[in-house]
Amino acid sequence: DADEDCVSQDLAVQRMKIYNIKTNTSEDPGDIGIVVDGIKVLTALGNFPRACSMLIGLTYAVNLAYPKELRYTLEVFQKLFLELDCSKLSPKVNSLKNKLLA
Repeated sequence: DADEDCVSQDLAVQRMKIYNIKTNTSEDPGDIGIVVDGIKVLTALGNFPRACSMLIGLTYAVNLAYPKELRYTLEVFQKLFLELDCSKLSPKVNSLKNKLLA
């Protein structure tokens, strides 16, 4: 299918991404998964919140470097929301934390 080829080509160039490939049927949630360096590493995760938690867990467990454009977003998830390694905050994330707790 041409759409599947287009999606596969797009995912192949992604550094780190949560994807959601919807099917034509409304009952089927589609395929929600994670791509790292253009390779589908986790598929059929079922829902977006699970995919987010799996992405954070994967990057933390495998000690992957965050992509530059997602660095602060993923750091907030890891260190503020999940409280993993929360004693070492970057200045930007520390500033956000102080504003949120004020």
